[in-house]
Amino acid sequence: MTNAVPGFDPVTFAHAGWEHQVYRAGSGPAVVVIHEVPGLHPGVIAFGQRLVDAGYRVYLPSLFGRPGAPPTGGETLRVLPRVCVSREFTLLADRTSPVASWLRALAAALVVRLRAGSPGVGAIGMCFTGGFALAMAVEPAVLAPVLSQPGLPAPMTARSRAGAGLDPADLAVVRQRAHAGLCVLGLRFSADRGSPPERFATLRRELGDAFEGIEIDSSPGNPHGIRRTAHSVLTVDLVDEPGHPTRAALDRVMAFLAQRLRPA
Repeated sequence: MTNAVPGFDPVTFAHAGWEHQVYRAGSGPAVVVIHEVPGLHPGVIAFGQRLVDAGYRVYLPSLFGRPGAPPTGGETLRVLPRVCVSREFTLLADRTSPVASWLRALAAALVVRLRAGSPGVGAIGMCFTGGFALAMAVEPAVLAPVLSQPGLPAPMTARSRAGAGLDPADLAVVRQRAHAGLCVLGLRFSADRGSPPERFATLRRELGDAFEGIEIDSSPGNPHGIRRTAHSVLTVDLVDEPGHPTRAALDRVMAFLAQRLRPA
C-alpha cells in the first residue's frame, strides 16, 4: 500500500480510548503539527517537511479526513458532518475539546522518548485545531504553542467569537504557565471571519505579553493583494516569497520554535 504521507512513517498512538494514526519523520526537537480541515492535506504535509528540513522531529497526527487528500470543497463537505458529531471535538461551546487529552498524552510521551534531544515539544494547530495547541499547553512538556487562525469555538455569537476554546481551569493553568515564562504565538488574517479578532483580544487580556499575535492585513486594497477570504496562513494562503507578510509570519514561527526548543 502506498504511504499517504510520503517521507513520513505511520505509527498508531492510543490514549483514553481514542486511537489515531501519527506520521513521523526527521530528527531533533519534537514538533506536533495538527492539521486543519479537511485533514492532513498536501499543504500541511509540505509544512511538516519544511520543519523536518529545518532539523525537527515532526509528528503529524491524522485526527479526521483522509491523509493526503487535497483541501477541496468536496472533501470538506465529506469530512465536516463526521467531525461535527464526533465526541472528540467541542465545536460551539467555549470549552476544551476532549481530543486535547490525547494530544497532551502524545506530547508527554514524546518528551519521555526523546528526552536526550529536546527540552520539550512544540505544538502547531491550524484552523479547526488552532486552539488545540493552546489546550496542549496545559501539559508541561509543551514549550512552544503556535495557534494559526484558531477557529474554535465556532464564531457564531459575540461570546464564541471571543472564546479561547478552553475550560476555565485549563485557561487558568495556561495563564499560570505564561506568568512563569511560557510564550504563545498566534497568526491570523485581519479580515478572517473564521478566526475573529476578538479571540486574539481575549488571549492578549488573559496572557499579557506572553501572547504574541501576528495579524496579516487582508482588508480590501491591502498592499500585497491578499484576498479578503484568506484563512490558512501557513498552508493554502502562504505566499512563499521574501517580503510577503505570510512568509514573514512563517519565518517568525520558525524563529519562535528555535528560541523555545533550541535553548543556547
